[in-house]
Amino acid sequence: MAREKESVKATPLAAMAEAFEELSRLVNSCSSYHLSLSHFCDACSLVSVLFGSLGIAFKFAELEYVSKIRDLLEASKTYETLEDIIDRDVKYNTVRSAGSHSRNLRRVRQGLDLIRVLFEQFLSSNDFSLRGAASTAYSEVCAPYHTWAVRAAVSAGMYALPVREQLLLRLNEDDQSAEKQMRRYINASLPIMAYVDELYRARDISLDW
Repeated sequence: MAREKESVKATPLAAMAEAFEELSRLVNSCSSYHLSLSHFCDACSLVSVLFGSLGIAFKFAELEYVSKIRDLLEASKTYETLEDIIDRDVKYNTVRSAGSHSRNLRRVRQGLDLIRVLFEQFLSSNDFSLRGAASTAYSEVCAPYHTWAVRAAVSAGMYALPVREQLLLRLNEDDQSAEKQMRRYINASLPIMAYVDELYRARDISLDW
């Protein structure tokens, strides 16, 4: 009963951090652990709340991220693990094909990293504006893979980002609680992203796409 009450009171950040800590425990429990696709999608779905809270500047990321998660959730009805969807695409030579599950998994992983870097930048500065943190995160994680038109649109949208206090209010956090939950996510997401990356490397698939 106590856990149920705690879950009801959990903020979006806390729920996200808890979900990724659970994934992290699973992948670290055994070197040969095979992560459930549905379990992975459940945790990743919680991240979409963050994209929505950032407004129009990250609308492109929200739309792309949510569509990729939906595809992987649908795939989880057929494929049990992350390995299964990559192996299927390797078999049919569709790993990098538009709309393939393997490509969508790469984009979801990119979304997780975007939030991680954004959190790191948010915590390293007390700036009233989020523009610097968001611009750095986008430039580091997404910009290398986007066309000039998309980069220009994102740059223009940065001026519509909520200020620091607005973001905290939307997430039902204060500075202290947000820092705690963001650090939990940062620490927990790193082994998950490393796990996903290794799935590609183990099959001689580069990560530069």
